[in-house]
Amino acid sequence: MTSVYSGAPDPLQPGWDALRRGDAATSRNVFGRLVAVRPTDANAWYGLAMAARGVGDIEGHLTALDRALALVPDHLPALLMKADHYAAIGDDRAAQAFYGAAVSRAPPLEQLPPDFREAVRRAERENARYAGLFESRLRASLASEGYRPGDSSRRVDQALDLMLGKREVFLQSPTAFYFPELPQRQFFEREEFDWIEALESRTAEIREELVEVLRDERGVEPYVRSDGSRPPRNLGELADNPSWSAFYLIKGGSVVEEHAARCPRTMAALDEVPLSRAPGRTPSVLFSLLRPRSRIGAHNGQLNTRLICHLPLIVPGNGALRVGNETRSWVEGEVLIFDDSIEHEAWNDSDKLRGILLFEVWRPELTVEERRLVAAMLSSVGRLDEG
Repeated sequence: MTSVYSGAPDPLQPGWDALRRGDAATSRNVFGRLVAVRPTDANAWYGLAMAARGVGDIEGHLTALDRALALVPDHLPALLMKADHYAAIGDDRAAQAFYGAAVSRAPPLEQLPPDFREAVRRAERENARYAGLFESRLRASLASEGYRPGDSSRRVDQALDLMLGKREVFLQSPTAFYFPELPQRQFFEREEFDWIEALESRTAEIREELVEVLRDERGVEPYVRSDGSRPPRNLGELADNPSWSAFYLIKGGSVVEEHAARCPRTMAALDEVPLSRAPGRTPSVLFSLLRPRSRIGAHNGQLNTRLICHLPLIVPGNGALRVGNETRSWVEGEVLIFDDSIEHEAWNDSDKLRGILLFEVWRPELTVEERRLVAAMLSSVGRLDEG
């Protein structure tokens, strides 16, 4: 079938010519005969729809449009004509649905002739207008039920944003190991963990040890290190780049004795924290340093059986952490807990270093037995990787 954007096939030309002359009746006869012998020609059905509208046959007009769209769901002129029909009769939701489909299914504007480009731009404007009307009406309805943004359930806030297309759905997608049936949560709240208050109370002494490390950066290394035996991680320019650096206290489940000796109060503060322990694999505990004007690109962590925790120690401001569709800023002394198997990124747009204590804990939904067996699984994989 010839593209609807490149000119009509010759058999359809008499029908188009009749429409241009304003002779909708003749055009309807031409296209009516054509669809009888070419029932799979979406352009012929579209022509019949235009002609039927011209003679005032709305039922025939809609039937022909539906046949065209059944054959070619991305038929841009038919989508726009159906949208305009519903707009004319005041069916806002149907009009928005068809304008939105026209926008999302249209080829890139540069691939369209000028008249079609303007048609798509008009569809964009109408889609946005109807979306705004729908949002206003929906929020008014929810307000009458007592809903107040920011004061009601945070999950309801997110669900509403997702319904309105203001947020995108992000799901767990770990790069190495997926444990099934765990809740899809981006951030966890500090109040959910009984060990956090004690750790946060020691923020000042942990920060003092970080400051000492920064006075003598022996052992500080780029967080992302190249490994020729594995494909490179997609973290932009940060591979082997000290802009994102680490000072490990525990690495791959093993204590870095020299570093731990320099930070005894930090190590002691972690004694009551349920670190995710799998010998040879986890946890990692480190001071994570993000240098001025640096960004950690969007990526996914390796496991969904752990949560990553940040205890902010040096927070210059003008930086944040995005996990999925939610962004939070670091607050000195307040732990951030998130699922790093969901796409996340971080940035420090300030002129000063950002420093945090980063560590891993078990997801609270895992039973004691599940933790034991997951640890055994991960440790076994680590031994096999080493040959």
